[in-house]
Amino acid sequence: MASMASFVLFLLFHLHLVTAALGVQPVITAASMVSRAPPPPASLLSHSFYRRTCPDAEGIIHRKVQAWVNKDFTLAAALIRLHFHDCAVRGCDASILLNYRRSERRALASKTLRGFRVIDDIKAELERKCPRTVSCSDILTAAARDATILAGGPFWEVPFGRKDGRITIAAEAERVPQGRENVTALIDYFRHLGLDVLDLVALSGAHTIGRAACHTFNDRLYNFNRTRKPDPNLKPPFLNLLRRQCKKDMDLVFLDATTPKMFDTAYFKNLQKKLGLLTTDQALQSDERTSSFVDLMGNQPFLFESQFSASMVKLGNVGVLVRKNEGEIRVNCNFINRRRK
Repeated sequence: MASMASFVLFLLFHLHLVTAALGVQPVITAASMVSRAPPPPASLLSHSFYRRTCPDAEGIIHRKVQAWVNKDFTLAAALIRLHFHDCAVRGCDASILLNYRRSERRALASKTLRGFRVIDDIKAELERKCPRTVSCSDILTAAARDATILAGGPFWEVPFGRKDGRITIAAEAERVPQGRENVTALIDYFRHLGLDVLDLVALSGAHTIGRAACHTFNDRLYNFNRTRKPDPNLKPPFLNLLRRQCKKDMDLVFLDATTPKMFDTAYFKNLQKKLGLLTTDQALQSDERTSSFVDLMGNQPFLFESQFSASMVKLGNVGVLVRKNEGEIRVNCNFINRRRK
């Protein structure tokens, strides 16, 4: 029975993957034709959006990301995380890049975000080659894809045409999951973004690279759930290792304890061995709603990479601004454009 259940799960997983990749649309009915509802914003994005206006846009982005990651490999994970934090608040509109008092970027939850200089460097080059053409939100989305590739992860096509938002509110950034939430809270937050449980597990796989500040999981080491005891899920050798590594709250620890510089399935295998770093990581293995997907992705590298690609496309399509009366193409990613008189 167990093997049959696994086979059924495999088929359902593969069906989800194929439909996500192909962008299967619902059947058009007479009623839907009469209502003439506007197409969803993400459907207005295009892989050829800059073909005439800035044909080397992707090439410029890739070369710049490569140069930065070659100097500092940790920027690969930082760019993926920066993209998630952008899309998780008001959609993928580059609002996380705006550098104002009380902006998302200045929020406490954004304190450890990095990669802003990479985006500024890319934007400056694109403004020289294609002025007022390529949006900061498109740059960040493509940079996250290229960072994944440079870390050894999969390639996927990025559709373009996003515009940049003009609103940024620090309080909204504080709602982004910070590593201590339970699975129900994670599922609810992802559903709010239009993402499902499978997307949650796949995108969590980005923790196969990157680091976390000790303050995000210190409670697991000393006072889990206010018990004044460590998290019982932490094995003593791993617990002792983390305590040695965390002398200060802002010390950094690799999210993947075994292959921290390789984009692979070790993250999921670590969860199976109770070597997850964050509460949110290990909870994926212990909750029945997500554990089967953790096992499947840990044992099927191709499926993980394929689903990660599909889920990153979905993430990059969240809340995009594409219509004429929405957003702008920022000249400087740090500030909204000055109104022309």
